[in-house]
Amino acid sequence: MNMLVSANSYPLVCVIYMGFETRDVERKVIAILKALNDSQRVLGARVIARQLKEQGVELGERAVRYHLKLMDERGLTKLIGRDGRIITESGIEELNNALVRDKVGFAISRIELQAFQTEFDIKKQTGLIPVNVSFFSETNFLKALKIIRPAFKAGLCVSNLVAKAEQNQMLGELIVPKGKVGLATVCSVIINGALLKAGIPMDSKFSGILQIKGNKPIRFIELIQYSGCSLDPSEVFIRAKMTKVREVVESGDGRILATYREIPAPCQTPAREIITELDSAGIGGLLIMGNVSDTVCEIPVELNRIGIIIVNGLNPIAAAVEAGIEVENRGMSTVMEYADLTKLEDL
Repeated sequence: MNMLVSANSYPLVCVIYMGFETRDVERKVIAILKALNDSQRVLGARVIARQLKEQGVELGERAVRYHLKLMDERGLTKLIGRDGRIITESGIEELNNALVRDKVGFAISRIELQAFQTEFDIKKQTGLIPVNVSFFSETNFLKALKIIRPAFKAGLCVSNLVAKAEQNQMLGELIVPKGKVGLATVCSVIINGALLKAGIPMDSKFSGILQIKGNKPIRFIELIQYSGCSLDPSEVFIRAKMTKVREVVESGDGRILATYREIPAPCQTPAREIITELDSAGIGGLLIMGNVSDTVCEIPVELNRIGIIIVNGLNPIAAAVEAGIEVENRGMSTVMEYADLTKLEDL
């Protein structure tokens, strides 16, 4: 085993065994690549270090700079100007092929992170809230808008508050790619965040396809656990075209995206109060809050727990995909100021 220490005395020792970096170093490399990929712009070591710290990765600016130098040599990143880097095609491929074991539970980690980042003050109606971001081609956006409006009007969303951005503009921490129009929709994790701020723990179990009949939820027909998925499950369902959101809008029968969560039984009353307050701010999404240990939509509920079903914020986007419009979704991708959102009908 060889020990390599940087010539510039950076406070990092990179351990090599049989030609491969330790898993700890590899995780840091993946974290840096993800920061560069998510921003889609040139970032310096200081900005990357700050973003990593916000995600719970303790890596100082000097250590990040050292890693970036090695990543440049591997062709994963490219130096632009004096200090900034961008991710290369090889870096994107490395990120996509990241160790599978590290990806397990990634979706639940994103939920927990976004819930923690939620700073929404219900009374003042200010602060950060979690959003999904969808990218449409410029030529298809108006057509897509016409299709998704009925789904918003039918309440098949968390909120009718959205944000629109043109190419090179930002939605939260994401930059809209060239030739695209970005649309941010409120994510159901806002409920997790609001409850967490009030000291109420919410356990996010899974996302699924919920059967609707006569405009009433019947049962889940497909499920993906957050703890075992590296992607937002709703993105998987949308790509597979497993929803029938437009049919629900038109006839009251079909299939929509929904999430299942649980809270401790003693939290039922304060949770209802908070969700009611959120509704006054234009944020809803609650379909069902069950009773203590009672089955909800054929899902068995643990002892002394309350089962909750929430509409997924990407349902209107799923309607556009059903109509054949190509969309690139980034579910649970970033947070935005509540004040920067506007009603869909005002677009």
